[in-house]
Amino acid sequence: MPLLTIAGLQKRFNLEAGFFARLGRFVNAVNGVSFTINHNEAYGLVGESGCGKTTTARLLVRMYEADGGNIFYHHTENQVEVGSLRKAELRQYRQQVRYVFQDPARSLNPRMSIREILLSGLRWSGDKTVSPARQFHEKAAAALEEVGLSGSDLEKRPTEFSGGQRQRISIARGLLPQPELLICDEVVSALDVSIQAQILNLLLDIRDKRIRDQRTMSFLFIAHDLKVACYFCDRIGVMYAGELMEEAPAASLWREGRHPYTQMLFASATASAVAANSAVRPAASSAQAAAVDVPQVRCAFAGRCPQAAERCFQEKPPLREIAPGHSVRCHF
Repeated sequence: MPLLTIAGLQKRFNLEAGFFARLGRFVNAVNGVSFTINHNEAYGLVGESGCGKTTTARLLVRMYEADGGNIFYHHTENQVEVGSLRKAELRQYRQQVRYVFQDPARSLNPRMSIREILLSGLRWSGDKTVSPARQFHEKAAAALEEVGLSGSDLEKRPTEFSGGQRQRISIARGLLPQPELLICDEVVSALDVSIQAQILNLLLDIRDKRIRDQRTMSFLFIAHDLKVACYFCDRIGVMYAGELMEEAPAASLWREGRHPYTQMLFASATASAVAANSAVRPAASSAQAAAVDVPQVRCAFAGRCPQAAERCFQEKPPLREIAPGHSVRCHF
């Protein structure tokens, strides 16, 4: 059963770059993206920087307003169109769909204590089940302990913690209202490999605990490393230039990925793992450049695809199902 249904989502940004801005050129950051996130499911959006995955995630909580398409939130037996929510309703929705940012050093206010960081959002959430003072303190301490920290850390400042610990604090802030969906936007990409594994295992433990307690806990996991996403997620959507290029179960995508871009991402992940000791990162992506004024009559990936034929530059391929649960946007 779906928790969120995303249908034909669109978002474009004006290229505010002097002369080009006057020409009305746009970046098609999200271009007709459709997928579902089910109850108790971890869904991954994977792709290079600039492919539109973070923009998609921010559209889900209306940090950005969509230019087209719909987002449906299936709460209990009711279906709500997120774009139509008013202030109070949107505030309640954002308590159920929480966002964890990539860089905790920037998302955690260094002037505030951990207690203030955790509770600042909760105080204005409209949650009538929690009274001030003692109950607030108990909830904040419990949230810290759930992510492997101590309730005694509540009066400390973010600068007193390591990068991995700050990310745990960000996750605790996201978990505090007991959400149904946690959006994890590149939460491990800035961490050392050993710390990445700890954070991923922490998220898996949290998810398993919620399921054992018979509470809904879903994830939208944003990543550029396809192997990391396959480890954590149940299903994965591969994005390029604002479009879904392939969608498949994570358990089979690593060995049955059919789109040339998916295969390129796996090759890039392997290459970056080999280069990790020398701190070499893969080459900068062309995904964002490809999203600028891509003709709608062609495949967005055609310019980089080693298998591209004349048809790819003349006809846009649909996202078609080639096996149960496995869809590919490719002519071949």
